[in-house]
Amino acid sequence: MNEAAKTLDGWYSLHLFYAIDFEKWRTLSADEQSTMINDFNAYLSSLEEIHEANKGSHAFYNITGQKADLMLWLLRPTMDELNALETKLNKLPISDYLIPTYSYVSVIELSNYLAKDSDEDPYENPYIKARLYPEVPRSPYVCFYPMDKRREGNDNWYMLDMAERRELMKSHGMIGRSYAGIVKQFITGSVGFDDYEWGVTLFSDDILQFKKLVYEMRFDEVSARYGEFGSFFVGTLLDDEKFKSLMHV
Repeated sequence: MNEAAKTLDGWYSLHLFYAIDFEKWRTLSADEQSTMINDFNAYLSSLEEIHEANKGSHAFYNITGQKADLMLWLLRPTMDELNALETKLNKLPISDYLIPTYSYVSVIELSNYLAKDSDEDPYENPYIKARLYPEVPRSPYVCFYPMDKRREGNDNWYMLDMAERRELMKSHGMIGRSYAGIVKQFITGSVGFDDYEWGVTLFSDDILQFKKLVYEMRFDEVSARYGEFGSFFVGTLLDDEKFKSLMHV
C-alpha cells in the first residue's frame, strides 16, 4: 500500500449557492422586501463580527451565469457551527425566496507533500496558522471549483508512490506560486465530506487571472494526467448596498 499524504486541517468550510426567485420576490411590497433585506444584512453583520475577531471568516458574492445568483462561503472551527449558521440562514424570511442550487462541505487543508522536516508543532507556526485559519480577502472577484485526482488505468494518482507524488506536486506548486500577489488560493479537503476530493477557492482583483492560472495548470502533469474538475463558479463581491441593489425590482 502506498503512503497516504498527511494533512494539517484548519477551519471547516461550507460553500452555499442560491438562485433568487425573482418571480416570487416581485409579489412582495417594498416594505416587506426592505424588512427581509435588513434581516439578512443583520445576519451578515453577525458573520462580520466573527471575521473581525478572527474566530472564523466568510465571503459573499454575486455569481455570474445561471448556475446560481449568490455564493456564501463560511469558515468556522467546527462543523456544528456551520450547521447552526446554515440553519439560521434557512430560518430567515428571505430564505423563502432563495433556491439552493449547490453546496460544498470541506475543511481547510495543507498536505505534507511540500513540507520540510521539523520538530516544531506546525500548528504553532505563524505562517501555517495563517493558512489554516485564514482571513478571507474582500477581493472584487471569486472563483470556486471542486476537483478529484484521476483513478483510471495507468493514470491512477493513488497508485503512485510518495516520492513520485511529491515531485509532481512540487512542479505543480511552482505554477501557483508564480501567481502570488495576483491570485489568493485556498484548498479545502472534502474526502468523505462531499462528492469531490478537494475544493479550490480563488480570489483576485482581476477576474482574467483565474482563466490564466487554471489554463496554465492544465499543462502541468498533475492536472493533465490526474486532474478531474467539477463545475466552475465565478462572481463579484457583494456588500450591503450592492445586495440591496441586486434585490431591487
